Amino acid sequence: MRLKAILTVVLLGAALLTGTAAARTAAVPQNSSPPTISGTAREGNTLTARNGTWTNAPTSFVYQWQRCGADGNGCADISGAMNQTYTLASADTDHTVRVQVTAKNADGQSTANSSTTEVVSSRSAPVNTAKPTISGTAKVGEELTASNGTWSGGVTSFTYQWQRCTSSTTCANVDGATARTYGVRSADVGDTLRVAVTAHNSSGSTTSTTSDETASVSGSGTTVITKGRNHAPTLAFLSLRRVGTSVFARFRVCDDSTARVNVTERDTKLGVLAYTRHFLVPAKPCTMQSRHWRLAPRFRHGTFTAKLQARDRLGAMSPVRSKTLRFAV
Repeated sequence: MRLKAILTVVLLGAALLTGTAAARTAAVPQNSSPPTISGTAREGNTLTARNGTWTNAPTSFVYQWQRCGADGNGCADISGAMNQTYTLASADTDHTVRVQVTAKNADGQSTANSSTTEVVSSRSAPVNTAKPTISGTAKVGEELTASNGTWSGGVTSFTYQWQRCTSSTTCANVDGATARTYGVRSADVGDTLRVAVTAHNSSGSTTSTTSDETASVSGSGTTVITKGRNHAPTLAFLSLRRVGTSVFARFRVCDDSTARVNVTERDTKLGVLAYTRHFLVPAKPCTMQSRHWRLAPRFRHGTFTAKLQARDRLGAMSPVRSKTLRFAV
């Protein structure tokens, strides 16, 4: 009986030790809201890591800043950058930055990553190192597309201005032609076209040398709908929702031509640079469309507005339609 009592005590002790070990393992810090970064992503500025939210009572935090590609991938530790603050260096220009925060307590530690910053801007406005180019056919009804050229200085966005040239020295802006793509129209016949690209960063903006001019614009070779009979497309913005860092939009677009229409989408937020993208979609007589895209970090807090506008091949445009989402700061 005495031996049995001793065995019982030993087994109970082992069970208690096992339970204690499990409890201690469960008490390692766990991240419930990821770290964030405050500060402007510009060379010479200081960024500050916010720890995020943790359970199981961390007693200390350690930090590791990382330099990532412009697309937010390929992150690697920055040597010696292990403080809660980090001053952006020239090597960070044209990259993004994030921070790893490690929370510790007596039971162990765990690590969580922040989102990446915007592309880090230089101390000055962007510099153009290769001028823009144009792809597409200079013919009525066709669409031209501008390439941005090559830039340094941490560009965060681009804007565009198409120009019509009556000679090699006489060019004028085409009213409203400020998208990356341009639908060649009958008013262009006999002239050439070129595009000026403006790059923006947090220090300022620079307009490049214009692209080379296209060949002289030719007619379509088919019967062109006159502007008097061409009806502008219509667009209804049906829904806008966010899943993680991506936005999903549904819209209905209608047009009287079998040619695809260009739907311009513009991300906007008060106090930050807008971002523009384009979708070519069929629209005759009416089609339902859905598109999604990843939001740039500057639009992921506060109030974000998406604006849609449809333009047909002759340049007729629908009214701008918009929807707004509000995110927790």
